[in-house]
Amino acid sequence: MSDLYDRDILTWSERQSALLRRIAAGERVNSSDLDWPNIIEEIEGVGRSDLHAVESWLTQALLHDLKAQAWPQSRDAPHWRAEARLFRRQARRRFTESMRQKIDIAALYSDALAGLPETLDGQPPQAVSPVCPVTLDEPLGE
Repeated sequence: MSDLYDRDILTWSERQSALLRRIAAGERVNSSDLDWPNIIEEIEGVGRSDLHAVESWLTQALLHDLKAQAWPQSRDAPHWRAEARLFRRQARRRFTESMRQKIDIAALYSDALAGLPETLDGQPPQAVSPVCPVTLDEPLGE
């Protein structure tokens, strides 16, 4: 079954979900047909994927906010602020309370700082805080 997982994840997932549905309905199935290691990995992966998506959107929101702060007179500043709002909104939609203890907003801010351009249109950035000025609740708030 692991071979099918590696070759054709769609067919593998359809077969595994059908078997799990049969078990849930009370039917007995051959347990050797279930690919438990990969089923477990996929279930864990769903949670990790959502967590990474929220972290990515928060990092992008921070980066766009930083660009707008560093170059407030840029013609792109309104666009950056709009993009930051959109990324925060996307993060809010996927965020669950169980993620709170896993998200390090200071580390995400550090990543956003690292993505800040050295210059924009030949202009250096205005000073931005080298330390994260927000808590996790702020970008996730309405």
